[in-house]
Amino acid sequence: MNGLDALTRWLDGRRTLVVGLGKSGAAAATLLSRCGARVAVTESRPAGAVAEWTRRLPRSVARETGRHRLLDEKWDLIVPSPGVSARVWSPAARRGAWVWGELELGYRALCAAGRWPARTAAITGTNGKTTTTALLGAMARADGRPTVVGGNIGTPLCDLIDDVGTETVLILEVSSYQLETASAFRPAVGAVLNVTPDHLGRHGTLENYARTKFRMFQNQGTDDAGVLNDRDLWCRRLAGLAPGRVTWFGRRSPGVRWDGRRLRSSLPGAGGAWPAPAHLPGRHNIENAEAATACARLLGLSAPAIARALRDFPGVEHRLESVRRWRGVDFVNDSKATNVDSTRVALQAFGGPVRLILGGEHKGSPYRPLRELLPRRVAEILLIGEAAPLIARDLQGSVPVVRCGTLAAAVQRAAATARRGDTVLLSPACASFDQFLNFEDRGRRFKKLVDALP
Repeated sequence: MNGLDALTRWLDGRRTLVVGLGKSGAAAATLLSRCGARVAVTESRPAGAVAEWTRRLPRSVARETGRHRLLDEKWDLIVPSPGVSARVWSPAARRGAWVWGELELGYRALCAAGRWPARTAAITGTNGKTTTTALLGAMARADGRPTVVGGNIGTPLCDLIDDVGTETVLILEVSSYQLETASAFRPAVGAVLNVTPDHLGRHGTLENYARTKFRMFQNQGTDDAGVLNDRDLWCRRLAGLAPGRVTWFGRRSPGVRWDGRRLRSSLPGAGGAWPAPAHLPGRHNIENAEAATACARLLGLSAPAIARALRDFPGVEHRLESVRRWRGVDFVNDSKATNVDSTRVALQAFGGPVRLILGGEHKGSPYRPLRELLPRRVAEILLIGEAAPLIARDLQGSVPVVRCGTLAAAVQRAAATARRGDTVLLSPACASFDQFLNFEDRGRRFKKLVDALP
C-alpha cells in the first residue's frame, strides 16, 4: 500500500484534470497518478515551453499542450495550477467537478494518510513571506525538530508527502492563488504579514485580494492561532475572520514587537527577548523576524533556538542578496521584488546612492508611490522589459531615467556609470515573464552578468 489508502479509495479510477503544467501541476499529476486516478494535464503553452515538466510526468498521464480542449470534457476532479485563472477552468467546474488546488490536494493526502502534523504553520502576505517562511524553518531546525519547508517557497506540498510525519514541523509559504482553491486546508498557525496592491488583474479589488489571503483561517478552530501585522490596515480590519487566538506582531499584545533594541515576546508562557537578525538588512526584515518569532513561540520552539537562527540565518536567494563588490560598487539581487511595495521596502534598506534596475511584465499597479523615495536614495533608474514606458511615465523627472531594454544592457550601463560606494540594485517591481522564465531565472541571470564583469 502507498500510505494514502483513504484518498486512493476515493480517487481510484476517477477522471482528473490538472490545468497548467509547471512545478505545481507536475507534482499534483504525479500524486494523483500514484493514487490510482485517471489523470490528464492540459497546458496552453506549446510543448517545448513545458518540456522540463512533461519529463516528470508518469507515463500513464495524458497530456495536451498548446490549447485547453480537454476542459470541454466532463471530469470528476479539476486541479488548477496556481497561475491559471478561474476564468479558464470555472466553466468545466460548473459541470459538476470538484476543484482542489495543489495545496488542497497535498493537505487532503496527508490527512488521508493520518500524517498531517500538529505543528503546522502557513505564511502568506504580499511581501516578506519567503524570508519569514525560511527564517521560521531555520528556527525549527535549530530546535532539533524534524522540519519540512515548502509550498510557494520552492517545493510543492504534493512533492513532500513522503517527507512529512506527525512529528514534523511543517512550514508552508502560501500565495493568494493557492488559497483561492483551498477548501479544507487548516494550518495550526496561520500568518498574514501584510496586504498591499498586487495581483489586482486576477483578484479585481484590493479587498478581494485581502479576503483571499484571509481564507487561511476559514477552517481554523478556537485552538488554532492567527499571526497578524498590527501595522497593516487589512490585518486590523479583517482580524475577526481568524477564529482562534490572534497574536500580533508590531505594537499590540499579545505578540512580538521590536523595541528599538530587541525583539520581545509578550505571549503568555512564551516570553523572551532576542537580538535583531544579523544578516537581514532593513526595517521590513525586522517585521519578518517579529512574525517568524511569533510563529515559532506558538509552535513551541525554544528561546535559544530562535536566538541561534536570528544570529545565523543568511537570508534567501533573490531577496536583497549581496552578489559582488566590484571596484567599490555593491551589486544586490532583489529579483523577488515583483511588485511596487516590495521595491519600496528594498530601497528603504539603503541610504544611497543606488543605481536601480526596474522593469519587466506590468502587474497593474502604478509606480508613482516610488517617487518620494527616489531623490534621497537613487542616482539613476535603469529600465528593462515591457513595462519600461509605463515606469518612465510615472517616474520621469524625479531622477534620471535611462531605457536599457535588457538586463545585460542595464548591468553594463551600471558598471560604466556607478562610482565607488554606489549600490546597483536589481529590484524590478514587475513580474519577470516578458523576458525570463520566472524571477529566479532573472536573478540568476543578473548574478551571472555581474560575475562576468572584468
